[in-house]
Amino acid sequence: MAGSRRASRRRGEPSDGEAAPDPTCGPWSLHEVEASVAARLEAWGREDAVGRIWRRDPTFWPKATPSDVASRLGWLLAPEQSASRVDELAAFSEAVVHDGVEHVVLLGMGGSSLAAETICATLPRREGRPSLSVLDSTHPAAVRACAEAAPVENALYVVSSKSGTTLEPNAFFRFFWERARRAPGEPGRRFVAITDPGTELEALAAARGFRACFTAPTDVGGRYSALTVFGLVPAALAGADVGGLLASARAMVARCNERTDVSRNPGLRLGATLGELARAGRDKLVFLPTKAFRPFPSWAEQLVAESLGKIGRGIVPVGTPPPPSEFPAGADVVYVDLGLGARSDRAALQAIEAHDADGTPVLRLRLDDPFDLGREFFRWEFAIAACGAVIEVDPFDQPDVEHAKELARAAMAPAASAAAGPETDAPLRLGPADGLEAALERWLRLVRPGDYVALQAFLAPTPPTDAALARLASALRRRLGVVVTVGYGPRFLHSTGQLHKGGPPSGVFLQIVDEPTGRLDVPELGLTFGEIVRAQARGDRGALAEKRRRLLSVDLGAATAERLARIASAVGADVSGNPDGRTS
Repeated sequence: MAGSRRASRRRGEPSDGEAAPDPTCGPWSLHEVEASVAARLEAWGREDAVGRIWRRDPTFWPKATPSDVASRLGWLLAPEQSASRVDELAAFSEAVVHDGVEHVVLLGMGGSSLAAETICATLPRREGRPSLSVLDSTHPAAVRACAEAAPVENALYVVSSKSGTTLEPNAFFRFFWERARRAPGEPGRRFVAITDPGTELEALAAARGFRACFTAPTDVGGRYSALTVFGLVPAALAGADVGGLLASARAMVARCNERTDVSRNPGLRLGATLGELARAGRDKLVFLPTKAFRPFPSWAEQLVAESLGKIGRGIVPVGTPPPPSEFPAGADVVYVDLGLGARSDRAALQAIEAHDADGTPVLRLRLDDPFDLGREFFRWEFAIAACGAVIEVDPFDQPDVEHAKELARAAMAPAASAAAGPETDAPLRLGPADGLEAALERWLRLVRPGDYVALQAFLAPTPPTDAALARLASALRRRLGVVVTVGYGPRFLHSTGQLHKGGPPSGVFLQIVDEPTGRLDVPELGLTFGEIVRAQARGDRGALAEKRRRLLSVDLGAATAERLARIASAVGADVSGNPDGRTS
């Protein structure tokens, strides 16, 4: 692998027009913010911005509390510290394979799952290693599907939670523990924990005899934890070369230490650029990855949205790229071309170049080798931390996340009681004479130029549902001419949820829920998964309503596929089966 990485560096020599020579980038088209970015970098050079970041100097982030800065920048050291654990992870992986494990099931949310999923979907993996599946949906259909795909007899369950108290992985653990308890052998041998030292999860792992418990540095926040055990343990178990990943990251660490010419510092340059673009009103960040790096934007979504979306400010990341004919344009859009030099989609390339010619900024990053993923993890962590200083937010807190959880917990208490009354904020339930078309028209009229539409699907993620949501998103883009994002609940609550409530009031939300069929109990909690997912949707509705966000909530009932198609058709989608809305 080392040889292929060296070759990719040779292929990535600076192009003509590169403002600041950097073998990891192609030419950037900054258009109207070129001068302000240069001025920002010049000022940061005078002010020793790089040194202040590495020293964890709280004055670099005036909006951050000093305790946040002191306790949340351990990710700067993570590539070096984690490199010392590569042999340990390799030995643990070998032992797991020796014991016949064929499926690794990662039970986690947000920062505890996205990095590992991205690594395993991007890097080559050794043959004969277990498959990795990620369970980050509390919808009972998703839980059942995961259980069926990974039989308990040859599965290893990785319970991943920084706090050790996150609702979803705790519920998943109890469900799979009961299945393991009924299977032959010691149930604890089928479980691994990843958490911070001293958490309830660490204590649980000891009490129930988990096979192992890996602890992470306490000074690394969840969304910055890709290069710690949260990302590396599941990836190593599934046969990814985490040593190669860390080598790439460490090379970027060295580049992000550049202080003599800060325009050559990849992380600082990206942070200054994103911040100045946002200040100029370009706050929609559209990722356009090549096929090899398609998983990366899902990880970046959380980092960008949760770090920057607060006190009415933020950047809206768009992780699911639209078809080239629907690439968004306008004064609020920025493109990130991931995989310059490896892009074979001619239509996409032509669309990018056409929008660039019309004045849309394009940031081109050279990703030719899968192991470039490691450097991009670190580049983006460094950049988003620096960007927080530009737009004057604390990039290390998430003040609006907990409230939606509190509302969900409040909704769960009566959900388990027969005495619970009807919901006062119930979604529009589809059925005869339901008024859906009129409600959608009223909702559509709320969208203004510069807004974004967020589809929030508290549904089981399946390929048919993916396709139906893609058709709906396509119809909305074509009709409204705005950026559209798509997220499954409760997954997005741990990713873009902070932005939705704390960011700019430009979001217009369509929440879609269904009525889960078949009771699926959560042992030890006295709840069902159906009650949990419905309560999470209700909690998010309440939090959005308190922030006076524009929201329509629709309940599909049990007929999910047909009624999703009906919603898409009502806003103008072609529901003939083509995800991009075009006839074949």
